[in-house]
Amino acid sequence: MKLATLRTGGRDGALILVSTDLTRATSAAGIAATLQAALDTWADSAPKLQSLWAELEAGTAPGSFAFDSAACHSPLPRAYQWCDGSAYVNHVALVRKARGAALPDSFWTDPLMYQGGSDAFLAPTEPVRMAREDFGIDFEGEVAVIVDDVPMGASVAVAGRAIRLLMLVNDVSLRNLIPNELAKGFGFFHSKPSSAFSPVTVTPEALGAAWDGGKLHLPLLVSLNGESFGKANAGVDMTFDFPTLIAHAAKTRPLSAGTIIGSGTVSNRDADGGPGRPVADGGLGYSCLAEVRMVETLLHGGARTPFMRFGDRVRIEMLDAAGKSVFGAIEQGVEMYG
Repeated sequence: MKLATLRTGGRDGALILVSTDLTRATSAAGIAATLQAALDTWADSAPKLQSLWAELEAGTAPGSFAFDSAACHSPLPRAYQWCDGSAYVNHVALVRKARGAALPDSFWTDPLMYQGGSDAFLAPTEPVRMAREDFGIDFEGEVAVIVDDVPMGASVAVAGRAIRLLMLVNDVSLRNLIPNELAKGFGFFHSKPSSAFSPVTVTPEALGAAWDGGKLHLPLLVSLNGESFGKANAGVDMTFDFPTLIAHAAKTRPLSAGTIIGSGTVSNRDADGGPGRPVADGGLGYSCLAEVRMVETLLHGGARTPFMRFGDRVRIEMLDAAGKSVFGAIEQGVEMYG
């Protein structure tokens, strides 16, 4: 089934169910007022939601209405926890090389993860507002899962069984703030502002063969100012699958229902094993600007593509095998704050 959150008067919005083709919706208020409420009682609420969703699919759901993704917030407008991994080591290698940092061998066996701000996510069509362009504004196209309660020390198998929903992410990064921040030895803070998630979140079973229990095997389509920028397959070159990332996050703490775990920037190597080519050159492109800038530096001695400027727009979406949108699109412009 597919779920979304309408931007209503309350901070956490109103939970709705959305048809497979993203054209119709119906309120889930009689079952759970918000997505977090549904997750808190998933064993009880999920069967009821599934039953109502079946009615929506059959065209018999009471009070159904036309679905408008622009009226949606991120599925969880705020969450108890947002932990972003870096499952695509190709991306990590390129970004670290851009900072002049070596890639330790352990990065291939031990996932990277940071804890981001989760108290105020952006809506999927809400502008990214920044005080200055020279922060190095970048987008990062990712996949994320929402989990049920996960006990501390959970095995990979137990972690995998806790996955309840999947969605897309624009993990906004301020690249020019990262080096000085990391040099302090205490991690990201200012360089990782509010993220946005796709308007729709989807249960694993609704993804069919594209979901193998750990990876989502579909291209992540990214466009910048209306031009194709990336189409890397999220199921390819993913060094750490989602159960592994969840188990990593739960190594020393339990995870509460509603915790979001991100994949990190989706990134594919080129067919020849290289870092990847732009879409315009016949490659799969990139899911963030930092990667293309690193490739330009390797090829030309310096980056040619600027980070995002005020007025730029990014779109992040995933289509199924039939060419239909799975999660709806994240589509955001960059604006001056204030």
